[in-house]
Amino acid sequence: MTVITRFAPSPTGHLHVGNIRAALHNWLWARKSGGRFLLRLDDTDLERSRPEYADAIRADLTWLGLHWDGEERQSDRFAPYEQKFEALKAAGRVYPAYETAQELDLRRKVLLGRGLPPVYDRAALSLTPEQIAAYEAEGRAPHWRFRLDHDRPIVWTDLIRGEQRFDPKLLSDPVIRRADGSWLYMLPSVIDDVAMGVTHVLRGEDHVSNTATQIQMFEAMGAPLPSFAHEALLTGSEGKLSKRLGSLGVAHFRERGIEPMAIISLLARLGSSQPIEPFADRTPLVESFDFAHFGRAPARFDETELATLNQKIVHLLPYEAVADRLPQGMDAAAWDAIRPNLETVAGAADWWRIVTGPIDPPEAEADDRDYLAAARDILSEASFDADVWRRLTDALKDRTGRKGKALFLPLRRALTGLDHGPDMARMLPLIGRDEALRRLSA
Repeated sequence: MTVITRFAPSPTGHLHVGNIRAALHNWLWARKSGGRFLLRLDDTDLERSRPEYADAIRADLTWLGLHWDGEERQSDRFAPYEQKFEALKAAGRVYPAYETAQELDLRRKVLLGRGLPPVYDRAALSLTPEQIAAYEAEGRAPHWRFRLDHDRPIVWTDLIRGEQRFDPKLLSDPVIRRADGSWLYMLPSVIDDVAMGVTHVLRGEDHVSNTATQIQMFEAMGAPLPSFAHEALLTGSEGKLSKRLGSLGVAHFRERGIEPMAIISLLARLGSSQPIEPFADRTPLVESFDFAHFGRAPARFDETELATLNQKIVHLLPYEAVADRLPQGMDAAAWDAIRPNLETVAGAADWWRIVTGPIDPPEAEADDRDYLAAARDILSEASFDADVWRRLTDALKDRTGRKGKALFLPLRRALTGLDHGPDMARMLPLIGRDEALRRLSA
């Protein structure tokens, strides 16, 4: 069996961190299994779906490196939906209902007020032809529901949650088509999963009850069931579900200078028993991905943890991976020197300005001026190579008796304008003899 997974966002907005996690885990499982990862744009809501959102979804997945093996758009597939709908209607598995949204809402409130579950009572099934004619004379068009089989429980073994059991009598027959003829999510998704040969459906635990009803749709069409896995939802750093998570997307992370592999490294294992580590390569994450590692406890997403992970990954990146994002003139030696002090790749530009100048160093203390003059004299005669910093500081130590902070800090301040930064043994050759002598003279 070829494993086929799918990521099925609605192009009605931008991807957020929860969407990204679902896409990643579907991608990881497909890649580990040597299967296929499909992108399906669930754009049956023609009023809210936008081409620019579809383009943004593709761009975000590409930036993350989650390349897909095939793409479908539900808006291209209305004909097969119609065909399956008519077949289910002929089999008595879908039926028209004429209640208005207000009437249904009132019924729900009455049931909740009595302490009962707000399950649809199937009143539409007992309508007489005269009642139906009266509704249609009012101008009411029906919406359509899928009729659940109440005679047997719905049971499946979830790859994360274990055995799941639902009593269909406690579920409302789901609305699958609106009165205006437009489709809701439930039935088209099943029809497409069957047509695309999807073997594994991985999504959030908020879809568990949807899965229960969709299982009966698979069965009603005589189709094999895919395997299902429902992940615990993400929570914010404050430990509860956060609306902010819905606003955190690729644009936000890119603006903060977060690397794709930092997001991948965090989300690949968030909510699992495996350690979250910085990875510069996806291969170990693909090889170690397993549904058995994930639990049912909410997964806590922390931007501070992401930033720390990002910093560690930046420190792992070779020059070739970042060369096109570095300032003009910055070579591999400069990247190796500056990289250990970076939180983001974009921060390299700030350090490169320290190298190329001009800088605005603090005024030297009175007792440091003769010391810096001595440094200038020594440096003007020294061989300016990779070992120049050691020779300079050794000579200054012998001449002045200084050591430790008193030896190094005045030099760093004069040469970089700062009290901290990259290793001066690497920085000084980058600054160059003429510029270093000018800064010491200043």
